[in-house]
Amino acid sequence: MLCSYWLVDNLTAQARTDEAEDLYAALCSRVSPLGLMSEQINASTGEFMGNFPQAFSHIGIIASGVNLARARETEPS
Repeated sequence: MLCSYWLVDNLTAQARTDEAEDLYAALCSRVSPLGLMSEQINASTGEFMGNFPQAFSHIGIIASGVNLARARETEPS
């Protein structure tokens, strides 16, 4: 999960904000009903894998959200 959020950050840094937001939304839709994430998610089934809950995944969701918000604030209209 954390690596996927790094991809969001990379897309954001390349000014590919729409792509970054789409990926971010897809990742956010995979959190558990309690808002928790695992270390990995099976891409085929959506099943949580690895450590659960995983703090690094939660750090990623926060950091990427902040990066996206900052990018949108600085985009020309």
